Amino acid sequence: MTAVRVGVFGLLGSGNLGNDGSLEAVLGYLRAEHPRAVVDALCGGPEAVTARFGIPATRLHWYRGEYRTASRAGAVAGKGLGKLVDVFRTAAWVRRHDVVIVPGMGVLEATLPLRPWGFPYSLFLLCAAGRLLGTPVALVGVGAAAIRGRPTRALVRWSARLAAYRSYRDAQSRDAMREMGVDTARDEVHPDLAFSLPTPSSSPSGPPGLVCVGVMAFHGGNDDRARAEEIHRRYLDGTIRFVRALVEEGRPVRLLTGDDVDATVVAAILDAVDSPLVTAAETTSLAGLMTEMSAAGTAVAIRYHNLICALKVGTPVLAVTYAAKSDALMSQMGLAEYCHPARELDADRLLEQFRELEKRSAELRRTLAERNETAARRLAHQFTALTAALFPTTDPTSRKAP
Repeated sequence: MTAVRVGVFGLLGSGNLGNDGSLEAVLGYLRAEHPRAVVDALCGGPEAVTARFGIPATRLHWYRGEYRTASRAGAVAGKGLGKLVDVFRTAAWVRRHDVVIVPGMGVLEATLPLRPWGFPYSLFLLCAAGRLLGTPVALVGVGAAAIRGRPTRALVRWSARLAAYRSYRDAQSRDAMREMGVDTARDEVHPDLAFSLPTPSSSPSGPPGLVCVGVMAFHGGNDDRARAEEIHRRYLDGTIRFVRALVEEGRPVRLLTGDDVDATVVAAILDAVDSPLVTAAETTSLAGLMTEMSAAGTAVAIRYHNLICALKVGTPVLAVTYAAKSDALMSQMGLAEYCHPARELDADRLLEQFRELEKRSAELRRTLAERNETAARRLAHQFTALTAALFPTTDPTSRKAP
């Protein structure tokens, strides 16, 4: 029988560990349940994806300067031409596949700065090509949020409508798509795909009292552009004050990131809190983040997949939240009361919440162990449902997910 040709699509290999973790989870599922499937990617960082995951990959955009601000006439023209060329490039890529999977990621939201002609346009091209060419496009375990901007909202809504399969990483995502006019009656909700990744085989022991602090180059979302720098300064100043308070108590602090762009925040904290007690990890995967988190007694984090890594290894974590997805995740895992708003970060209140978290550490670790077992069972159902929806039942390589 001819092997199934599977394409994976998204901002993969572009420096975001969460996005690549979602890809890793889907590739793990494909290799376990459909080992004969031939897989390749259309993505943001094809060289990185090929090097790490060993699959062929094609650049998402024809115009190489897609993510640089176009100020000159030549650059503007190049971007415009690229949008047209990408229509045909995307269609040609989709045509070569039996199935296309968009693995996780917040592809149906705009909680961080986003222009409609960027990724929303690319996702629309993918889903429209899939519908026109008869190639099912599956949005698997994706995040969504209600979008105010009309152009972005329209592109996201139509992308979702044109997809052959949709599932979400939380109920709020499904509710958001329903609010935007998408029929979600058959759509399911499952834990984030990253919860299916293996946990570290051994848990290193860090220095006594170690606290992991996940940071982010946070400037607010699409609706915060006018005060982006003000939001960033408040977040950074509050985080520096929090780290300094821990250091003054003799606590070692390990700084973690989730995207290459976060390096500037790490540098600013190291410069402001000049102490050997503050160190920075250089992680290149969610597995690396999980290893770091497992060595800590407690953690504080802002990026969504930093939170997941802490939760998955059972480390009590305080979430600095910038979107409803983080609040929903913490609620699912039994830590709803340990959330702090990123836009109004208050170092004193954050420190107070952190102390409360530490007092309940043993109890919360038991809660996390139970919630992780539940997440594993629900994700097994997600992969079973995906096989039933996308792959021929006559495929002899397919078997029921564990």
